[in-house]
Amino acid sequence: MKGGAPTVAIIGRPNVGKSTLFNRLIGGREAIVDARPGVTRDRHFGATEWNGRRFWLVDTGGMVPDAPDALNRAIRTQVEAAVAECDVVLFLVDVEAGVQPADLEIARYLRKARRPVILVANKADQLPNDTRHLAFYELGLGDPFPVSAAVGKSSGDLLDRVVEALSTPDLRPESVPDPGSEPGEVQVAVVGRPNVGKSSLVNRLL
Repeated sequence: MKGGAPTVAIIGRPNVGKSTLFNRLIGGREAIVDARPGVTRDRHFGATEWNGRRFWLVDTGGMVPDAPDALNRAIRTQVEAAVAECDVVLFLVDVEAGVQPADLEIARYLRKARRPVILVANKADQLPNDTRHLAFYELGLGDPFPVSAAVGKSSGDLLDRVVEALSTPDLRPESVPDPGSEPGEVQVAVVGRPNVGKSSLVNRLL
């Protein structure tokens, strides 16, 4: 919450179109749009309104999980702060590139962050016939929402979804709880003979 209005953070790995989506949704060009990774290092805020609901959008730098250099550590710190302070996360992915290892790592982080997440599949320029977004069900964050931020396709529908998530808590996506944090939790065991991929399955699910 910022200034009494809810906050929506846009996050994702570098070069998935976060700043382009930010500028599209606020109707301007406040964020820096550049093809070079790491151009947006700090958070950028912009106010917007849709269907009478005013909220803040936050543009963040491209997140590179586990990157050792100081720049990427600083970007990650800013992203984590944005997620901690926001009401809804827009997790942006790139349908042209497909599911990348960094997408999987960010999805794993978001499942532990306990924030409502809308998975936004960007660069779906051939809508409504573009089905590449379906590959992102692999991330386990619900239905991928296909858009083309560059040309504005489905941006109004996405804003409808954002306002719905902000206004109706029951419709917000649920995060996976930490073990032992919720009463009545269900425990699941993965069993099988040696070398059938049990560890790979567990790693994928977590």
